[in-house]
Amino acid sequence: MEPGVGAAQHIRQVLLFFVFLEGSSVLATTWRYSVPEEMETGSSIANIIKDMDVGDLAARGARVIFDDYQPYLRLELETGNLLLNEKLDREALCSSSEPCILHFQVLLENPLQFFQAELLIEDINDHTPTFLEKLIFLNISESATPGTSFQMDDAQDLDIGMNGIQNYSISPNPYFYLKLKDSGKGRRYPELVLVRSLDREKEASNSLILTAMDGGSLPRSGTVLVQVVVLDVNDNAPEFERTLYEVQVPENSSVDSLVIKVSATDLDSGINGEISYSFSHISRDVQKTFEIHPTSGEVHLKRLLDFEVIQSYTINIQAIDGGGLSGKSAIIVQVTDVNDNPPEIVITSLMSSIPENGLSEMVVAVFSLRDQDSGENGRMMCSIEDKLPFLLKPTFKNFYTLVTEHPLDRESRAEYNITVMISDLGTPRLTTQHTITVHISDINDNAPAFTQTTYTMFVRENNSPALHIGTISATDSDLGSNAHITYSLLPPQDQRLALTSLISINADNGQLFALRALDYETLQAFEFRVGATDRGSPALSSQALVRVVVLDDNDNAPFVLYPMQNASAPCTELLPRAAEPGYLVTKVVAVDRDSGQNAWLSFQLLKATEPGLFSVWAHNGEVRTTRLLSERDVPKHRLLLLVKDNGDPPRSASVTLHLLVVDGFSQPYLPLPEVAHDSTQVDEEALTLYLVIALASVSSLFLLSVLLFVGVRLCRRARAASLSGYSEPDGHFSSHLVDVSGAGTLSQSYQYEVCLTGMSDSNDIRFLKPVSQP
Repeated sequence: MEPGVGAAQHIRQVLLFFVFLEGSSVLATTWRYSVPEEMETGSSIANIIKDMDVGDLAARGARVIFDDYQPYLRLELETGNLLLNEKLDREALCSSSEPCILHFQVLLENPLQFFQAELLIEDINDHTPTFLEKLIFLNISESATPGTSFQMDDAQDLDIGMNGIQNYSISPNPYFYLKLKDSGKGRRYPELVLVRSLDREKEASNSLILTAMDGGSLPRSGTVLVQVVVLDVNDNAPEFERTLYEVQVPENSSVDSLVIKVSATDLDSGINGEISYSFSHISRDVQKTFEIHPTSGEVHLKRLLDFEVIQSYTINIQAIDGGGLSGKSAIIVQVTDVNDNPPEIVITSLMSSIPENGLSEMVVAVFSLRDQDSGENGRMMCSIEDKLPFLLKPTFKNFYTLVTEHPLDRESRAEYNITVMISDLGTPRLTTQHTITVHISDINDNAPAFTQTTYTMFVRENNSPALHIGTISATDSDLGSNAHITYSLLPPQDQRLALTSLISINADNGQLFALRALDYETLQAFEFRVGATDRGSPALSSQALVRVVVLDDNDNAPFVLYPMQNASAPCTELLPRAAEPGYLVTKVVAVDRDSGQNAWLSFQLLKATEPGLFSVWAHNGEVRTTRLLSERDVPKHRLLLLVKDNGDPPRSASVTLHLLVVDGFSQPYLPLPEVAHDSTQVDEEALTLYLVIALASVSSLFLLSVLLFVGVRLCRRARAASLSGYSEPDGHFSSHLVDVSGAGTLSQSYQYEVCLTGMSDSNDIRFLKPVSQP
């Protein structure tokens, strides 16, 4: 049911009650009932039907109404039993009031009738005596006299009467006993009475147990701890734990770090036992370095310590209590060394440059070591890298000498950065590194070295004077003037070679120049030596071989050896009329003083009296017939041939051939004609004789010219060989006049046999028979 609805119903019941009261009878008798508190719900406390003689309760609409409208009881209409509707707690309903009575009415509606009744709640011992505080502090001065009493807080018990508190007791102790005192309202409270004097320095407090007991059939009790605190009087001076404190502090301790905590005790308490710490008669160094906390006695650093400056401090301290009494002590602070100073190196002597040819163990540097720490922290080790050609030698105390292990070579290494590593033996180890730079000075111990032992340079003939043909180069591993190289031409071994008229050299950069135009046909190659000299003292030099190869240029036109073109009479070749196609009429022989493709000759028939009768082989100059001769062909033929080399641009020469067609030529025997010789035949025979004589003369001149030409070439060849140091192979013709590939002019595989048949009546010539060379 909602609270508002319940309240409305209660108001409506009260109104009905007063309305009924006007027209009903109210009995003056009051029925009294009692029930112990905490009785179980549903317990029967009375029977209304028996007590009030009211008949049928259900028919009459009987109800139970309490003054506070709480349903403490409920009525069984069938039996008339009045039952507990809930457990009743006397302390909750009536607190400390006595007696605890709840008033209620029994209402009968038909006819309307009221019965007054009351319910007495009887107390049971269901509560234990309790103190308001769990711990009671009682402050008593140590100067209090025996017999003095001290009032204590009493305990509380919600029960009443004999169930309430009836007595107090105190735990046994040598200083107090308990006395109960009446408060005038039926309640008693306890008091502690001092039996003998207290001494706070001996016993600063006493713990007592105060017990309160009620008078129930089963007594209950409650206790509280009473802490008797003895109040002090200033009858004791502070005393330090030790008359002298000794402490070791590392020098690397940070500012505000704790040095030591001193402690003094005062048997007094309160303000008399409150101690304040301070320094007493201290030096300025102590005042600047340390501070003491006035309450805790902690001594802290105000600034950093330095073992190397001050190793020990003496600090006088005092402790003063609130009453003015004081105690004194002293602190000796020993500053312990830590490895906080790295080793130092001091260079006494240093040679920044040493010659590369210096002797072994040459002194490079002298230096000393220093470490401001002490003990193991001040011991040092010194070393350098193992792979360097230097040694460290200890000399005197902390002095060391840096010397060379063996002679040095500047060309291998011109500078050394020597790192000297110094480490102390502290924990952790501190290391210092110092780099000493040593320069190796140069001496002239390296001769110039050419980049090549032999230089080959190519020059095309007919070059312009002062032409740069190449450069020689040499290097010198030394420095400065020791590496400054001068180039020169060395005198040739063959004094016949006029080297100074052919070549010049730039002394500074080694450039070579051709002083005049070279002719390949005169000088194909030559060699000479060059020198490179430095400017050291003494000067060193070296040599290299230079070979100059002259390259051919197409500056010579082909020269026709056969048939000779400068003869007084033209050369006439004989051609048998019975010659078969492909018959070799003659061979044009030509040479070219150039070489290579410039000397490759080709032959071409430019003009012929009878076109199509003759052809020229392009590569060997052979003139052959292309068909059979007929009676209609003219007896005399004139051929114009072109001889051209393969140069760029090509050069050429022309040659003219005269051919005479004859009958029966080249037969071993010509029979006499059976008919008589007429005048025409006589003329022809005379002409044949003239031709034979002319052919013999031409052949003789040709052979003489060939021999003369070969002799001239051999002389030139010998002179060129003497100039260049090389000789040409012996033979009838120079090798450069021969086309080895067979595409040139006169092959070495051919010789020509020319002979006259003087016994022949026809005066024939057996001519141009190729003979294979074995």
